[in-house]
Amino acid sequence: MQIAANKAVSIDYTLTNDAGEVIDSSAGGAPLVYLQGAGNIIVGLEKALEGKQVGDELSVTIEPEEAYGEYSAELVATLNREMFEGVDQLEVGMQFHASAPNGGMQIVTIRDIDGDDVTVDGNHPLAGQRLNFKVKVVSVRDASAEEVAHGHIHGEGGHHH
Repeated sequence: MQIAANKAVSIDYTLTNDAGEVIDSSAGGAPLVYLQGAGNIIVGLEKALEGKQVGDELSVTIEPEEAYGEYSAELVATLNREMFEGVDQLEVGMQFHASAPNGGMQIVTIRDIDGDDVTVDGNHPLAGQRLNFKVKVVSVRDASAEEVAHGHIHGEGGHHH
């Protein structure tokens, strides 16, 4: 069975940056399970996996525009510590939900603290980076009607309600 829209796909993968450093991997754990065509994984990897089948192995490089986008300086802001009321201890690396420029929600990460100035960054940590995947297709099956309706896979390795 080939990978196509509305298929439940399990993959083993290792993600590295251009320096060869491992960023993420399923090695030693369960495969990643996703619903093809539902935007569960980055678009570049989803495109590369289209048409593949169980046992196929591939190495693919994904440019930022088909991964987490280009890095945007507009998503970096310096806020006053008072904006974080209710949080006693602020630390670099902490993440918070914040209003996005489009009115939705986004996750921001504290990048720097200088006195009462707190610099936050709304870019995804991998924004602007070329991503290198080594992938092996472990399984492909038809997704259930409920999985398709919900836009993600249920059960082992997927989403649990």
